[in-house]
Amino acid sequence: MTRSIERPSDIFNNEDSNTSDNLHFDSVLSTRLSRRNILRSGASAAATAMLGGAALTGCATDGAMTGAMAGSGEKMLGFSAVPKSLADAVSVPPGYKVDIIYALGDPILPGASAFKNDGTDADFDKRAGDHHDGMEWFGLSADGQPSRSSVERGLLAVNHEATTDEKLSSFFIHANGGKTSLPRPAAEVDKEVALHGISVVEIRKTGTQWAYVKDSAFNRRLTPLSDIEIAGPARGHAQLITKYSPTGTKTRGTINNCGTGITPWGSFLTGEENWAGYFNRSSLDDAIRDNDKSVTALKRYGRPQGAPSRHGWETAGVADQYERWNNSVTGTSKDGRDDYRNEMNGQGYVVEVDAYDKTKLAKKRSALGRYAHESAVFSRAMAGQPLAVYMGDDSRNEYIYKYVSNAKWDAADANPSHRMAAGDKYLDSGRMYVAKFNSNGTGEWIELSMDNPAIKSFKGYAFADQADICINTRLAADAVGATKMDRPEWCSVNPKNGEVYYSLTNNSNRSANPSGSSQLLPDSANPRAYTDMKNGKAQNGNPNGHILRLKEGSGGAAATSLTWDVYLFGAEAGADARQINLSNLTNDQDLSSPDGLWFSPHTGICWIQTDDGAYTDQTNCMMLAALPGQVGDGQQVTLNYAAANGNLAVNTQVGKAPTSETLKRFLVGPSGCEITGACETPDGRALFINIQHPGETTQQANLADPAKYTSQWPANAGYGAGKRPRSATIVITKADGGRIGS
Repeated sequence: MTRSIERPSDIFNNEDSNTSDNLHFDSVLSTRLSRRNILRSGASAAATAMLGGAALTGCATDGAMTGAMAGSGEKMLGFSAVPKSLADAVSVPPGYKVDIIYALGDPILPGASAFKNDGTDADFDKRAGDHHDGMEWFGLSADGQPSRSSVERGLLAVNHEATTDEKLSSFFIHANGGKTSLPRPAAEVDKEVALHGISVVEIRKTGTQWAYVKDSAFNRRLTPLSDIEIAGPARGHAQLITKYSPTGTKTRGTINNCGTGITPWGSFLTGEENWAGYFNRSSLDDAIRDNDKSVTALKRYGRPQGAPSRHGWETAGVADQYERWNNSVTGTSKDGRDDYRNEMNGQGYVVEVDAYDKTKLAKKRSALGRYAHESAVFSRAMAGQPLAVYMGDDSRNEYIYKYVSNAKWDAADANPSHRMAAGDKYLDSGRMYVAKFNSNGTGEWIELSMDNPAIKSFKGYAFADQADICINTRLAADAVGATKMDRPEWCSVNPKNGEVYYSLTNNSNRSANPSGSSQLLPDSANPRAYTDMKNGKAQNGNPNGHILRLKEGSGGAAATSLTWDVYLFGAEAGADARQINLSNLTNDQDLSSPDGLWFSPHTGICWIQTDDGAYTDQTNCMMLAALPGQVGDGQQVTLNYAAANGNLAVNTQVGKAPTSETLKRFLVGPSGCEITGACETPDGRALFINIQHPGETTQQANLADPAKYTSQWPANAGYGAGKRPRSATIVITKADGGRIGS
């Protein structure tokens, strides 16, 4: 997922290309200017802020009772809160055990040798990729058949988002750190490309010990070079025509995979997030394109002419697998069939994968829109009603979306013989919506279709058809006046009541006195703009993020109205409770930059994970457990800011403050990491999470001296060879055999 503020490799991850005039959470209604009662936003003099927690009355399901009690004598969140930590280790509560089971470079396919972790390893298309991110569990019976009840054998489908890099090269995987100037060597590029994508790996429990199965027939890798179908409205569209696919019906690979989802019919969904930065555009490309509408689209997706690529992969040679990273017009055809001018239009989708069947091609579901996808989560499946898929666009000032299927849910599709066919049925034909929020706690879903007059008459871009909307979803959302948000990351649906939670991780561009087109006033759904100090340096905007939740109106998944509030505000425990720590967080709860967000369907616990750069002088990234309440259980609060024209008053809806029984820290990770991805066995007794990019803050110049690595995890925990840090999957179990979080 997108790294948070002030990380060394942040240059391509905080893309901000939304220059539309859309209001930010109905800011005209939500703010009031006066020349009296001017209050300045509180500036925290302490280290950094964190994420807060709103009201909770136990939400546990599947046997868990309201009031946080589940079963006979079982209490959810009965563990002792884990203190903040800067140790290079994984910390969990007493009575819990952590095992590392699957790390970068682990061999999973024939031909891959044991991982040496010294930069000489190759064949990464046969190994675990890098930057483990979102993942899902797919159970297997003892005889290897799909099973929804298996608790000791299964498949993990794991996203491999990116690589740890400092200057072009992903230095930990190259013997001498890799080349930091252009052109890049083909051998280095081949390694880096193969580290991206997804892996499917079998894991088994033997006695009390979990491990991955090296030689399983189920194991597979999907990389940026894998053949993938285009499905839905964009299939065969002119904007998908490339040298690789003159028919516009397929593309090559998936990249920068972040959040995930699991369908009601048992397939894996993976979201393509920060894909735009991998492509290069020449400094003369606008004129060569005759400044046609493709130029508008490229700029809106963060690729103005002259934009450099993240790794320089296009410089590795003239072979097709390198040429495809050059998104410039280089051929002479009118439609792009002799170059890769349209290649970027094949990235940025939700991709569906049959985790059980490696013979089935993955499909990019274009009906769900194209943007910086995080997770994709479903509404509760109700017979005879359509399915909704909730999604967010993780860039500053971008939008919240949902897709509603035309097909009505049929429970017979829950266990189909052909999972991808069910995907065709529910995910290729439907309606796409974007959210607009009002200051009074209401909102609406606005349909993105050619029937919408705002889209049909949009002056900024001439849409040709629904496929054009699906390919250029951001522009369609601009046209209808959607609400700009503070980087929508993961989302999740509360299994108890169907309410939808979105983590808004942070936004450095909020200001009570904005300057330039990229800075925004605080508004009702993104109400904070303040200064937070880290190591004596000011961090401005909304550095600590928040979690917004919404409740659908009448019509359920297909509703076009909603109500909302802010469930939790990230803030440091000692921050001003009037302006910053609005959720009244304590030292056992405070956090910054919520990112991963997942409701367990088995225990009802809401797991909140952080990807932080603001509070990391005080603690490494973490995971908290929560038992949330419901939309509207708190109150309206007014925040006052000193603005150029007087007092700026922003009304927002704040959820009920958490207690020590409804929100507490469960885990703190090793140095420089992000905590991400969560899934568990159906009995709730084994929880799998990912530790991404430990030691990311290491300087490339220090590669030769492990003592100067900012992390040596997981080697320092006894896993694997070498001392270079590695992303990895861990499993958490409880000594007494109980459910995780009890």
